[in-house]
Amino acid sequence: MSDWLEHSEQVEVPVPVETAWHLWSDLELMPQWMRWIDSVEILVDQPNLSRWTLSGGGLTFTWLSRILKEVPNQIIQWESVDGLPNRGAIRFYDRKHNTSVVKLTVAYKIPGVVGSIMDNLFLGKVVESNLRSDLQRFRDYALRHQQ
Repeated sequence: MSDWLEHSEQVEVPVPVETAWHLWSDLELMPQWMRWIDSVEILVDQPNLSRWTLSGGGLTFTWLSRILKEVPNQIIQWESVDGLPNRGAIRFYDRKHNTSVVKLTVAYKIPGVVGSIMDNLFLGKVVESNLRSDLQRFRDYALRHQQ
């Protein structure tokens, strides 16, 4: 049995795919709609690397993330290179009438301290609920910040 958990959630956003992409691809803005992300800092000397801080339940985690694949208006794929083990992708789908679908897939390895405290099923439900809420906040954010 793997100690990695993976979750996918998606939301329909009533803005053009270019707008959804533009807003999401500015990673440093992400804490504005992802409540569990405290900060994202793009490394000046290596723009494909970013330092992330997450907190929840009294625990704080950090990691360095590398962009593996970036196709404008389609996908941003990443993996951590140190700190909290995680990987995933955000995908953008163009729909008719200036609407897009944003799909977030996140996989993470359960840190030993968390795994020993929490049941993975319970943790998974918490993460899925948070991802759904975060994507709804992104939808609202995109509506307020259309170009």
